[in-house]
Amino acid sequence: MPRIAPIPQCSVEERSVLENIASSRTQEARLVERAKMVAMCLEGKKIAEIAEHFHTRSNTVIKWRDRFRESGIKGLYDQPRPGKPVQYGVEFRNQVLRTLEQPPPSGQAVWDGESLAVVLGSSADAVWRVLRKEGICLQRQRSWCVSTDPEFASKAADIIGLYLNPPEMALVISVDEKPSIQALERATGYVQTESGKIVRGFKSTYKRHGTLNLFAALNIATGAIKTQITIQKRRVEFLEFMDGIVSDCQPGKELHVILDNYCIHKRNDLWLSKNPNVYFHYTPTSASWLNQVEIWFGIMSRKALRGANFRNLDELKQAIEAFVEAYNPKAKPFIWRKREVKGSQLRNTIINLCN
Repeated sequence: MPRIAPIPQCSVEERSVLENIASSRTQEARLVERAKMVAMCLEGKKIAEIAEHFHTRSNTVIKWRDRFRESGIKGLYDQPRPGKPVQYGVEFRNQVLRTLEQPPPSGQAVWDGESLAVVLGSSADAVWRVLRKEGICLQRQRSWCVSTDPEFASKAADIIGLYLNPPEMALVISVDEKPSIQALERATGYVQTESGKIVRGFKSTYKRHGTLNLFAALNIATGAIKTQITIQKRRVEFLEFMDGIVSDCQPGKELHVILDNYCIHKRNDLWLSKNPNVYFHYTPTSASWLNQVEIWFGIMSRKALRGANFRNLDELKQAIEAFVEAYNPKAKPFIWRKREVKGSQLRNTIINLCN
């Protein structure tokens, strides 16, 4: 007769931890499997049935059941094994971090794994293991922009207030232009690399067929976009675009326009006096990222422009118009939230970030 695994003693807290491990997608696979075995033992399953379920031996099930009964959750982890002493321990890790704070070797702008290994007298593999474990990427970079506008707080609050709590019976739009979009003609396709991967291929040479400018207005409430393609991007073109926006609005309805500090967006007092229902809200200097239409420009660039082949300006114009036509029926408003960027101040050091 198949034996039934005796149910180990298990507290409510241990049972909760056990279930979390058994359902985890980030823990080691072997630890998750052991937790599942013990959980089935707690349910009163037969040893042979559990072993068959996990395609293992009955002795394995008994082993982890007994380890859990003796030591609880700790019993599911591997015990220390005898072997070669650790050559690169905590002190080596600290040496790597301290060295990264020092100026790189003469002739180099930044550290790399090989130069660190030479200075520390270790293997490059050991250095890279430390860097991977600490999440340090020596070649990846991130840039950021810090606004020095003395009125940053009030201007940012004004714009974010329009996003989160727009005025009633008013239209809020985010307006900007994407200048000098190039009509590039070059052969594209797919190539197979030496590793067998298939990637997008581009010919190194190309022809330029001129540029176009794109004015865009994003409806904050719906996510719909209205655009106008021009050859130039002077104040004249900007005000013509705004005239079209105003003409599409209901008469007498307030229109709040979010703009950056580009020169053609300012000194339009005469136009504003003729359109008393229109209010311009300017982002702080060096903070155009507060303008939501920039998000849409990024989407359009990735989907319609990057890697495309245009033989003339007409094809470029048609591609932009086709994207806008396809985008608007599925448009949704962007959810505005603050993105936290850790370690974005130059005074922060690697040691400060890792400790």
